[in-house]
Amino acid sequence: MKFNDACWRLPATALAIATISLTACATEDSDPGGAACPPVVAYDQAVRERAAAELEALPENAVLVGMMADYAVMRAQARVCAG
Repeated sequence: MKFNDACWRLPATALAIATISLTACATEDSDPGGAACPPVVAYDQAVRERAAAELEALPENAVLVGMMADYAVMRAQARVCAG
């Protein structure tokens, strides 16, 4: 590294100030339409019962069980978002 290489690098604070300054010049919102809610797929009773039976058949420490719990939370959040 040359002795003057540091002179060509902007300090992190200068970059942060430049970024803040540039975003202050924006003329409209970055999300003009508001937050878009993801659609919640409707499953009929037979599909829900089959999914529950398949989940119960999995081993207790199956990773898929935890993933499905996360999915249930995301579906609930999407329902609240949609109103």
